[in-house]
Amino acid sequence: MNGDIPSPNAVELRNLSRSFKGKTVLDRISLEIPHGQFVSLLGESGSGKTTLLRALAGLDDDAEGQGHFKVPDKISVLFQDSRLLPWKSVVDNLTLGLRRQDARSAALDMLDAVGLGDKATVWPETLSGGQKQRASLARSLLRSPQLLLADEPFGALDALTRLRMQELLMRLVKRERPTIVLVTHDVDEALLLSDRILVLKGGRIAEDHIVSVPHPRRSHDPKLLSLRAKLLLSFGVSERV
Repeated sequence: MNGDIPSPNAVELRNLSRSFKGKTVLDRISLEIPHGQFVSLLGESGSGKTTLLRALAGLDDDAEGQGHFKVPDKISVLFQDSRLLPWKSVVDNLTLGLRRQDARSAALDMLDAVGLGDKATVWPETLSGGQKQRASLARSLLRSPQLLLADEPFGALDALTRLRMQELLMRLVKRERPTIVLVTHDVDEALLLSDRILVLKGGRIAEDHIVSVPHPRRSHDPKLLSLRAKLLLSFGVSERV
């Protein structure tokens, strides 16, 4: 590729494989993700979703690997566990390791954006589960990532809090415009959030769907219902009549 021509893709994989103790988890995956695209990874447990995310994040030093991949320089990872340090205030958790002169004021602005402006100086253990995930999301986006990697960040939340977090994520994504790769087991979550849905099976990409429905989306949209039925069928689940 000519170095003078910027790539249209934020992520590029070429025959990426990952194995653990001789067991192949990712099997020669090739993939391109354009800048700004929101991609969800669906698949049953063991299909390779989290392994792919960890490879993109550079967190798989314990794996045997082959192939090549390209990702942006600025990456943030959003985990299911908020991973806030209990001995630091919420705002200090956000600014930890952040090298910019306006770190604290920027962190306070981001806390306002996620509805936690009044929680800046409290200890993390005083926050609810949803508030901790909002703080974690604020911490990730404060780094202005070109690529946000999210590993089931809302999986431990109750249904109502999860919906609120999904709405918040979409609002902030519209403002910040990162490329996003989200690992989820929730078909409906993928349909409501994603520009594109990849289904992994046996360490390979078995299905690749573009979700062309504009935001904000409604779960009863006929196009979403049709794609939902296809996705459920790929996992051996038929729609209830």
